[in-house]
Amino acid sequence: MKRSVLIVLLLTLAVPCLAFGQAQTAPPPKPGPEVQKLAYHLGTWTTEIDVKAGPSGPAGKISSTGHCEWFAGGFQLVCRGEGTGPMGKSTDLEIFAYDGEAKAYTYYSISSAGEIVSMKGSLTGNTLTWLVDGKAEGNPARIRVTEVQVSPTYFTLTVDYSVAGGPWIVISEAKATKVK
Repeated sequence: MKRSVLIVLLLTLAVPCLAFGQAQTAPPPKPGPEVQKLAYHLGTWTTEIDVKAGPSGPAGKISSTGHCEWFAGGFQLVCRGEGTGPMGKSTDLEIFAYDGEAKAYTYYSISSAGEIVSMKGSLTGNTLTWLVDGKAEGNPARIRVTEVQVSPTYFTLTVDYSVAGGPWIVISEAKATKVK
């Protein structure tokens, strides 16, 4: 009798442990097709940016180089870059991801100049469009970033804004080339 009670007790303790062990060996989730589309940005890119005079500052040229790679697990793309422009040298860190719940691409960046940017976007064909609410000329504005993937190694980028639903005004235009 004591032996059967001991066996039941051991089984009662062992079965949850076995189930826990099996849960740990389950294969990790795999990134979906939306995440895989971020692979376009993998590698090292050089970018030439033509900034227009306006609410973001004076006109000028910015040259930058950035490198993007998958974050552990393959669900997010992490990019580090550095550039030189009218305001001197800067560095930045960017994170691209896909939010399956919101059905939107996400972008988050920080820079050595103290800037923080967070946007949501959509991909239609070869055009990735990001939108964010911000300010221009001291007024609430909608800011749009449009990336056109021209070829596997070249894309253009336009940043514009609209105040109170008015016309879109270009802030900057850029050309990016993949170097490796």
